[in-house]
Amino acid sequence: MSGRTKILHVVGARPNFMKIAPVMQAVAKAGFAEQKLVHTGQHYDVAMSDVFFTDLGMPVPDLHLAVGSGSHAEQTAKVLVAFERVCLAEQPDLVVVAGDVNSTLACALDCAKLRIPCAHVEAGLRSFDLAMPEEVNRIVTDRLCEILLTPSPDADENLRREGTDPARVFRVGNVMIDTLRAHLPLARATGSPARHGVQPGAYGVLTLHRPSNVDDPAVLAGLLEAVGELQRQLPIVFPAHPRTRRRLEESGLAARAAAMGGLHLCEPLGYLEFLGLVAGAKLVLTDSGGLQEETTALGIPCLTLRENTERPVTVSEGTNTLVGVDPRRIAAEARLALSGQGKAGRVPALWDGHAAERIAEVLRTWRR
Repeated sequence: MSGRTKILHVVGARPNFMKIAPVMQAVAKAGFAEQKLVHTGQHYDVAMSDVFFTDLGMPVPDLHLAVGSGSHAEQTAKVLVAFERVCLAEQPDLVVVAGDVNSTLACALDCAKLRIPCAHVEAGLRSFDLAMPEEVNRIVTDRLCEILLTPSPDADENLRREGTDPARVFRVGNVMIDTLRAHLPLARATGSPARHGVQPGAYGVLTLHRPSNVDDPAVLAGLLEAVGELQRQLPIVFPAHPRTRRRLEESGLAARAAAMGGLHLCEPLGYLEFLGLVAGAKLVLTDSGGLQEETTALGIPCLTLRENTERPVTVSEGTNTLVGVDPRRIAAEARLALSGQGKAGRVPALWDGHAAERIAEVLRTWRR
């Protein structure tokens, strides 16, 4: 690209904010582009999205599409229609999308149809489980985008096996870790553990939101059984995703959760408060992709309540262990971690807080 480039950055759901914020800052510092931020509104709860603009120092969105909730088809269709109008009006030279949510797929598809170059932050990740809607989004987005910004060698290898032109692939490292490193001092200063009535280093954190875990009452009951045993050994703070809270109510499990004295349910937290909570934990249980990465960066044992992961480097090199949804296995792995026999792990290469700078350089020097 020559001259001053016009870039549209797209955010839509919680994980996107942590990935796009440092990229926008790095591009601004490099000074080669005019940037605008588009918020699709896929997550519209204040604690799930708007607070990120305060916590991460992001600019207020230039454009807010306000698509809201709905089925996968509804969300994707709404973003397709709304973002196409944005592209036609703004005429960007480049669009940057991140992650694997419906907004990511929809915007990449618009760009392909309109012949606008699109860059995918966190490209190449694969769970090899097409039952996960996010896996479909990842595969299609990577097929459509012209610039693929990968976090780790396994992502490069996945793209190679799929026949991707290597000239489109740039390993830049994990931009989520840029955000974590930049904000960790502020996060620790929030005093989040004390606000939730727990002592640093003496509690666990639980998150659950994936449909495969929360939409099946039998699976959800099994996970709650494992948590019930664990919360007798150490308190567990559970910031409950709105979807998860609804499923607990609908399945009749909310009363059982409320009766657990060591389980502290709370509303979703802003980024800084949540990071402060995770940073002080002894153990994390999650089905979130981002938390697998953050716990590896922080050196905290993580039990992933899934049968697969699109972030295998957190297992092969980091502190993450895939434990599935069997209550007995979850309890056994938790006991190992709490006794000090969990995985120590190490921080993978290029998870150094400078991924966004490498992304900015790719965007600055890339030629269509």
